[in-house]
Amino acid sequence: MSDFSSPTLYRHRDFAFFLSGRFLGTVTMQVQSVAIGWQIYEMERTPLALGLVGLCQFLPMFLLTLPAGEITDRLNQRLVFAAALMLQGVCGALFLGLSLAHVNDAIAFYAVLVLFGAARGFSGPAGNSLLAFLVPPERLARSIALNSSVFMIAVIAGPALGGVLYALGPDATYSVCMAGFVASGACMVTLGGRKRADAMQSDASRLARVAEGIRFVRQRPVVFGAISLDLFAVLLGGATALLPVFARDILHVGPIGLGLLRSAPATGAAVMAFALARKPLERGTGKKMFAAVAVFGVATIVFGLSHNFLLSLGALFVLGASDMISVFVRHALVNFATPDEMRGRVGAVNVLFIGASNELGEFESGLTAALFGTVPAVVIGGLGTLAVVAAWMKLFPPLRTVDRLRDVSPDHQR
Repeated sequence: MSDFSSPTLYRHRDFAFFLSGRFLGTVTMQVQSVAIGWQIYEMERTPLALGLVGLCQFLPMFLLTLPAGEITDRLNQRLVFAAALMLQGVCGALFLGLSLAHVNDAIAFYAVLVLFGAARGFSGPAGNSLLAFLVPPERLARSIALNSSVFMIAVIAGPALGGVLYALGPDATYSVCMAGFVASGACMVTLGGRKRADAMQSDASRLARVAEGIRFVRQRPVVFGAISLDLFAVLLGGATALLPVFARDILHVGPIGLGLLRSAPATGAAVMAFALARKPLERGTGKKMFAAVAVFGVATIVFGLSHNFLLSLGALFVLGASDMISVFVRHALVNFATPDEMRGRVGAVNVLFIGASNELGEFESGLTAALFGTVPAVVIGGLGTLAVVAAWMKLFPPLRTVDRLRDVSPDHQR
């Protein structure tokens, strides 16, 4: 049963507040990511230490995301999302405390990152399930593209701001992080929007309800193929965790250069997201998604081999633009294919796959860089992405043949 007190009518202010809160929270996360990456690499001077940053966040996300999706389907997603953002603000305060105390032990920072990962385990399913309740169905595809555009602007602005703030000192950086997460959570508390329809009464246990969400995704090849393609492509091809190594030891551009490198993929993604908002993909969606992921792999290889700062920025720009197409298609397929009563659980599966590709991918990048060297690790990852594209085109023909996004529905069994 839903206990929402929000009005049943859509309000323009709800979508605006949602975008504002997501923008602020994303900027803050990117600022914090730049600070953590640079600070830990300064302490440890090894790529594996950067990989552990991702692993510390992934493990609690892995354990909590699916239960969080079930909780999101039973409770008010707005309050779950707001509480998770507030907990992230607490983590910002803890990082500030470590900085003020001049702690020079990476273990303490890893411990806070575990708590931060737990908060993200709840914020992902709650945040991803909200959009469909804030806009009418006929505006959903365009709203997804607009949400992606705003998200990517935040990912552009966040690292650049993080680089500038960290040049002023970690104290200023973590103070901004603490305030940003709290303000973002405050925005989510105010959201109204459409009520969730009362779900059918069920005697199923929480574990059974979680399993129902996993089964829903697994039985729909289009959805499962899209999110698993993103998982393995980014898991292998993601080079973001190694950017501090490139900035410091290969390109020699310092923390401000690191901020620009981290902003470059998001700049490309934002340009593509705005293009998709103006003109969403109409035909041949599946084939275009596979082509985009292949371009992502090629751009990763070019970045890994580059020793020129401008060429590296260009490769990261193309990487982000191609990844945005995959993100848009995946997000749209999940939203169109999922019934209201399962959005939290299906969103949790989606978030878990994204977390695995990003945070676990950071650990994979750090580990392979420690074993083979930074440049070989990135090149091998790009080649792995191309191999995944070829394999998935054979394993998931229904995804390859998707034409229009709106043809996918909750009963879609292709």
